[in-house]
Amino acid sequence: MDQANPEQPETPEALPPADSTPAEKTDASAGAAAEAADLPAEKADPPAGEDAPTGAVDAPTEEDPPTEAADPPADQDAPVGEGAAGGESAADDETAAADEGATGEEPSAPRGWRAKYPVAARTVSYTITVLAAALVLFGLLMPNEIDRFRPGVFMRLPVEAIFGAAVLMVLPKKPRVATAALAGLALGALTILNLLDIGFNEFLGRGFNVVLDWVLFDDARTYLEDSMGKSGAVGVVIAVVALVIALLTLMILSVVRLANLLARHSGRATRATLVAGTVWVACSALGVQFAGVQFASRSTAGGVQNRVDRVQATIKDEAEFAKEARKDTFAKTPPDQLLTDLRGKDVIFGFIESYGRSAIEDPIMSPGVDATLTDKTEELSKAGYSAKSGWLTSATYGGSSWLGHSTFLSGLWISNQARYRTVTAGEHLTLTGAFQRTGAWRTVGIMPGIQKSWPEGSFYGLDNVYDSRELGYKGPKFSWSTMPDQYALSAYQRLEHGKKRDKPLMSEIILTSSHQPWAPIPKTIPWDEVGDGSVYKDIQKNGKKASDVFYDSTKVKEEYGKSIEYSVTSLIDYVVKYGSKDTVLVFLGDHQPIASVSGRHANRDVPISIVAHDKSVLDKIDDWGWTEGLKPDDTAPVWRMDSFRDRFLTAYGSTPRPQ
Repeated sequence: MDQANPEQPETPEALPPADSTPAEKTDASAGAAAEAADLPAEKADPPAGEDAPTGAVDAPTEEDPPTEAADPPADQDAPVGEGAAGGESAADDETAAADEGATGEEPSAPRGWRAKYPVAARTVSYTITVLAAALVLFGLLMPNEIDRFRPGVFMRLPVEAIFGAAVLMVLPKKPRVATAALAGLALGALTILNLLDIGFNEFLGRGFNVVLDWVLFDDARTYLEDSMGKSGAVGVVIAVVALVIALLTLMILSVVRLANLLARHSGRATRATLVAGTVWVACSALGVQFAGVQFASRSTAGGVQNRVDRVQATIKDEAEFAKEARKDTFAKTPPDQLLTDLRGKDVIFGFIESYGRSAIEDPIMSPGVDATLTDKTEELSKAGYSAKSGWLTSATYGGSSWLGHSTFLSGLWISNQARYRTVTAGEHLTLTGAFQRTGAWRTVGIMPGIQKSWPEGSFYGLDNVYDSRELGYKGPKFSWSTMPDQYALSAYQRLEHGKKRDKPLMSEIILTSSHQPWAPIPKTIPWDEVGDGSVYKDIQKNGKKASDVFYDSTKVKEEYGKSIEYSVTSLIDYVVKYGSKDTVLVFLGDHQPIASVSGRHANRDVPISIVAHDKSVLDKIDDWGWTEGLKPDDTAPVWRMDSFRDRFLTAYGSTPRPQ
């Protein structure tokens, strides 16, 4: 005999007839309990034909099997026949059963709309479970490059899911929930990092560096403000933050839900896990592929290992580069032995934003750009100038222009922010700094893209830097670009080049009109009409909007090409109008445009040209093998950008004296 339940009503009426079915027993006991103080009914009935003694229940016999699990409280209006929970969805009923087995507590009965609409409750429960599984699988299988997204990638078997299921099934309730929540948080974080990889690959041609790239978010915010206005930028930031929070929260809830599902179906889940593990091992050993993709996946584990390796490589690279930056071929060269063959020349180093090889070779952009280069080569020739051009491989792609500038000028490969900080904090000789060291040139910088203090100016050896606040511009911004290139060059002529000087001028000029999103684009106007820039108000107002261009793959290429045409035209027109027999112009692109323009997996090559009126200047680089004119051809040599400093210094009379 079982011990009596102290809550069991001690009246014979509380028990159903012995010949009732299990379902009828459940209904009868629930009704009796409702009439006798709203207490839950006992589980077992007495054998048929016997009167149950008050307060006790006989053990079940073979002829009378035990009844189902305990009925819900009698005050719950539970429909009969909807399962042991009296109307609760099957999934939620099993959750309660699993929790009862883990904690020893009675399962709670369904309440509210679940009891009233059991079919809808089951449908919602199943749907949520399916969505949770889909989200987790997406996080485990998603690639970190947009062109790798295809159906076959999401039809693989992830080993991480098999291992995770095996661990979660054997844990008690509280450790299981805690472990599942941590796993969900980690998977959500990895998913966010993969999304960052996709964005960085699209814009910068590389994955997100978890050590170095956080500083770039401030630049991204500034870019959004310049392109969309402050309200638009705030809206984007809020949306991104909300997405991050939602993704982390949903991933945690999804993993916890699936963990509970495994616990309440532990038998079937164990068998399924063993089968899945066996299939994974077999497919991995045999190299089975589905839709051209390896079926046995371990992409998440591989991705985590890859990120760990990148962090370690970054830390190691930082230490090694610090040693490299201290070495300098020309560090000890006396001033009178630097750049002896350029004495008396006005030298301009010009960077054209995003001027990449694709501008010259892409079938959509190249017709207009190539025609402009051909026309401007002829104009230079008529004005007595000659030009030679080649290719350089930039240290960056799609953005982070300062990495390209510093690589070109320092002779060091500055491919990340850590290297940039290291080199600019030191005293490594830059190409512009070599001009300053001689004492034979006045050195200035025209930096329309700089809108705040720029301490790096002293590292580059510039006597004076004119940023966007000091160039006197009164016109409108053109998206990110603070002013048109023609205005920046006009201001340079007014502030420096057009003045009487006792020294020749060495200038670093950054042209920004070809910066994304390439709308609106300024137009070339007569130089005497530029003034303070107010004339550009109507041009900017009548130009195209960034939103109309940036997301159309054909239009964005067309407008990018037009922006390069504008920048090249402005620079060459300036040399033709204001240059002299002593003018030497070196201009190049800092990097290729983003992947949507240059093409995914495009090279990092940029054009570079040297223009001079004095033919002896170009004679010094005859052995370089560069192409005549402003357009380098396919046979022109391709050098790494960091090699240019030493080649240039050597070509123009500098004597190496290494440190």
